[in-house]
Amino acid sequence: MGKELVLVTGGSGFIAVHIILKLLSQGYRVRATLRTLSRQEEVKSMLAQGGVTDFENLEFIHTDLTSDNNWMEAATGATYVIHVASPTPATRPDDGDEMVKMAVDGTLRVMKAAKAAGVKRVVLTSASGAVLAGHKSHPEIFTEEDWTNLSADIDAYQRSKTMAELAAWEFAKKENMELSAINPTAVMGPILGQDFSHSNQIIRAMLNGKMPFLLKAGFDCVDARDVADLHLLAMTRSEAVGERFLATTGENLTYKEEAKILKRCLGSTAKKVSTKEMPNFVVKFLANFNKDLRMPATFLGKNTACSNAKAKEMLGWEPRSAEEAIIATAKSMVELGLIDK
Repeated sequence: MGKELVLVTGGSGFIAVHIILKLLSQGYRVRATLRTLSRQEEVKSMLAQGGVTDFENLEFIHTDLTSDNNWMEAATGATYVIHVASPTPATRPDDGDEMVKMAVDGTLRVMKAAKAAGVKRVVLTSASGAVLAGHKSHPEIFTEEDWTNLSADIDAYQRSKTMAELAAWEFAKKENMELSAINPTAVMGPILGQDFSHSNQIIRAMLNGKMPFLLKAGFDCVDARDVADLHLLAMTRSEAVGERFLATTGENLTYKEEAKILKRCLGSTAKKVSTKEMPNFVVKFLANFNKDLRMPATFLGKNTACSNAKAKEMLGWEPRSAEEAIIATAKSMVELGLIDK
């Protein structure tokens, strides 16, 4: 039992599964938390889709961000904790304050358990939403020095990620713990099962012809495999302690540019993809009635470009291109039958 044990929270999530894949391939033992233990086989099938055949070094434990139960047991014996679990846009409670409370309380539960169990380092999966939201005008490219403006009218998801990350840093400072944070932009990359990121839903909607008009908004993206790599670098490299790292390809693409990539690279598979854009005033009006549009509508006309210089220079991280990440998303969706014929 000489292999180091890593606790990964939210083990069924899209990013978490890619992290578990990377950890198992590098010889770590993994303990993954699940809110519903009946999802163990689903997680194993996603890992198998990603190339893992031996589950000897993988175990599961039941925990919930809203309860103290089992967190101490989960952290006991772990050298590292990677805290990925968080309420996401797909699972969000209707009450925004509830979402924030769940994210903050859940993060503090994990931090307290890690401290009590003598864990060496915690790596927190935060988000670019904790960096770039709520800024009226920000002409410069966003870096890790930037924080979301909590006094602005921002979406509950961004508020939850920002406040959870701030709570983690405050706890780590007070308790003298090693902490690193990873702040991914829109996460693309190979889908391994039915559980995938909110950002990937956009690619699916485009391919299925469910986005006849596109928002005039641009976002950075990143491949889930590279997000997993960055978590492992942050977990093992001494330079990463006390630092946050934006995970982005460093390219800021509009929905129209993403649509053009799909059309260029996928041929007839992308026949339903539209490149027509909707005027901003129409989007803002529709956002009053369609809650799916509310968060993206807040970014219309705003700069969202992020820098990856810190992760590259400090940790030697080398992400794939945005095109490669987007095409990997699309191709895996076609393979898994998630795209209508």
